[in-house]
Amino acid sequence: MKTTIKRLKSVKTVTFLLSFKLPLLLGLYFLALPSLHAQKTSLQLNEEAYFEAPGVNVLAFSNWYDGLFGDSKVSGIEVIHHGVRTVTNGDIRLHATPDQWEAIPTFVKREVDTINKRIDTYEKYPDYNFEYIIRAEAKGDAVELSILVENPLPEALVGKAGFNLEFIPSVYMDKSFYMDDKSGIFPLYPDSEMDKDKMGYTAPKPFAKGNKLVVSPEDARDMITLVSTEQQLLLHDGRTKAQNGWYVVRSLLPGGKTGTILKWTLTPNSLPDWIRKPNIAHSQVGYHPAQKKIAVIELDKNDTPKSSATLYRLTQNGEKVKAKSGEPTNWGQYTRYNYLRFDFSEVTEPGLYVLSYGSETTAPFRIAKDVYADAWHPTNDVYFPVQMDHMLINEAYRVWHGASHMDDALQAPVDHEHFDLYAQGPTTDTQYKSGEHIPGLNIGGWYDAGDYDIRTQTQYYVVSNLAHAYEDFNLQRDETTVDYAAKYVDIHNPDGKPDVLQQIEHGTLGLIAQYRAVGHAINGIIVPHLSQYSHLGDGLTMTDNQIYNKDMDSLEANGVESGMFDDRWAFTSKSTPLDYGSIAALAASSRVLKGYNDALAKECLDTAIKVWNDEHTKEPDLFHHGNTTGGSLEDEELNAAIELLITTKDPKYANRIEEMWPTIDSHFAAHAGRITYVLPLMKADFKEKFRNRTDVYKNELGAHFKENPFAVPIGRGGWAGNGQVIAYALTNYQLHKAFPDLIDKETVFQGLNYIYGTHPDSDISFVSGVGTKSKKVAYGNNRADFSFIAGGIVPGVLILKPDFPENREDWPFLWGENEYVVSVGSSYIYLVNAVEDLLKED
Repeated sequence: MKTTIKRLKSVKTVTFLLSFKLPLLLGLYFLALPSLHAQKTSLQLNEEAYFEAPGVNVLAFSNWYDGLFGDSKVSGIEVIHHGVRTVTNGDIRLHATPDQWEAIPTFVKREVDTINKRIDTYEKYPDYNFEYIIRAEAKGDAVELSILVENPLPEALVGKAGFNLEFIPSVYMDKSFYMDDKSGIFPLYPDSEMDKDKMGYTAPKPFAKGNKLVVSPEDARDMITLVSTEQQLLLHDGRTKAQNGWYVVRSLLPGGKTGTILKWTLTPNSLPDWIRKPNIAHSQVGYHPAQKKIAVIELDKNDTPKSSATLYRLTQNGEKVKAKSGEPTNWGQYTRYNYLRFDFSEVTEPGLYVLSYGSETTAPFRIAKDVYADAWHPTNDVYFPVQMDHMLINEAYRVWHGASHMDDALQAPVDHEHFDLYAQGPTTDTQYKSGEHIPGLNIGGWYDAGDYDIRTQTQYYVVSNLAHAYEDFNLQRDETTVDYAAKYVDIHNPDGKPDVLQQIEHGTLGLIAQYRAVGHAINGIIVPHLSQYSHLGDGLTMTDNQIYNKDMDSLEANGVESGMFDDRWAFTSKSTPLDYGSIAALAASSRVLKGYNDALAKECLDTAIKVWNDEHTKEPDLFHHGNTTGGSLEDEELNAAIELLITTKDPKYANRIEEMWPTIDSHFAAHAGRITYVLPLMKADFKEKFRNRTDVYKNELGAHFKENPFAVPIGRGGWAGNGQVIAYALTNYQLHKAFPDLIDKETVFQGLNYIYGTHPDSDISFVSGVGTKSKKVAYGNNRADFSFIAGGIVPGVLILKPDFPENREDWPFLWGENEYVVSVGSSYIYLVNAVEDLLKED
């Protein structure tokens, strides 16, 4: 009873103290917190030539549009806001919501004035004789954006040219805005009214107009204010024109004026004490007990490193048991972040684990001997079947797509340059006239990437990779039915045949069809119209699957032919490098198809030998355009010689390989892996020379760890580098197998760890459906659904100039970061099995 009374008194005392002191305590508490309201923090022009304040970066043309593939949403005035790039493409454009392929200006030069905190970018539209300067100048907590011209806006551009700034929908959809005094909500789905001009061009009407726009006033992390002193701000929804469109703020440029013709004030809100959360980069798949296990901790440059990181083991009763704790080692700075490394290699007990650093804890991952056993299965079981052209692809209750493009293909017109890196030269190099149907091309092949074309260079790369994977690792997995007679593929339905072998056959049929039809490799097959190219959905609906007949009315059809001009074009200009690449794949496939499809195997090898012999009796055909006509002549010839030597053992190919040593030496990383296959067939002096070159290469590997804490080659181009990382790991695997005393197998593991989450920006696995946290939003042919294809591998982290690593998981349409490509899928299958093979050595 006394105990109860004492407890009651204690409760009363605490209640009194709280009622008396709570307002004071809360006041002191909130004073100590960083404010989440609008802040004024002066922007500085830093040494990387962009404007910076805590949590705010404003870039002025640090990046430029991707010239190969149109508007890639990486250019002009951009805002990186509390660690996320939310605004891009601040530039003069000729439409309110320009499509990917519409006109962009020509870049002239960029001048950075550090004293006046100003960046001037000079551009022009040559077709209109219109030149201008976009000036970005720090003004306290804002950047003042001005358009300067010496001559008035050309009359043809009045009412057409405007300054645009684009806001990413995935951040702002469902958030609010004020336009002047009128409030609004950014729409989740586009519902703008549309305008149509006399030429039939449609564009969304603005859903708000005014001179002051406040974006996301409810969220201080995303709040941005835009003020236009004279010209009205127009707010558009670009998704009405294309699913990859952004919200666009625009002011039309006035005619008849010179000097400063437009001025905006851009004020991104800054949280003064903001620090980006640490990223604990690690493998989402986990680790084999015998592997090195190193997490890479990515820190904001203003963060103070903590004294420890901890690995916890998760028990079956839900407890977290400390497995290792220690101080991470400091690696240093890479891009804009500082990096620590936490080595927990000594932990080998199988089980589930998480890593913790400060307040951050990772998702669970495994340590187990079988951790990689099924990591390639989604790519084999789902991704590759989904990419198969000319077949209906079924998965349980779902049809991924019908048997598409059965009307392939029309001869592409001569002297024609296509919008997607294809071109036809001055002749067809076939027996067919421009626009004439080429029979026999409607078989085999894969959709190249997130789009639907058949790029021959990709096709032969995939066939070669899969052939070597099948040979080297005896891949007998069978989970898919492939029925060519019915043009039907059924996922998760075994048919008694190895899936990889069936995929090799499918790719080979596409390649050999080109020789059957026109006698040589062709650049590829692709739709003629942009309206088809931008198609999202079932590939079956891109064309009517009936052969085009120019003599029929556009609505006329008889079930075989139609007057609908929708058939894909075959680009057929002859290219010797393309032929060499194709016959390398045909030679490789002939080996694995023997005993499975003997007639096709023989035809492939006979074709490869004939083409090799023919090419060596004439001058090479060197037609080069884009990335569709093969690699360099020397590189492709070397690949053909290697595969033909492996297949035939004919010493003439060994002799040619010896003659091509300068090519091997100068592109060693590209060719070394394949060369290891033929070393037993080469002379002793070649073997010695190759070993010595491998020793030099070994010393080059350390440069990657000096450049970045992940110890792999991270590209800096407009297409992120996962393909390069996988190729690097494969080369090191093959060289390790040949010279285990020279090449450390850890360099192979590092490549796969990178793909699985040990990389900049996040810890996500770049293989959809593989690892605890993997890509769920990617640029596949289902990207409009913000979805994924299991087993697809995305390009990965794009390093935006000058120092920002990015891979968006909330926006699939950035192809340089998120587009699946079948070639990477094939090399990934090989790499997983290579890692499994290496772990058997322990």
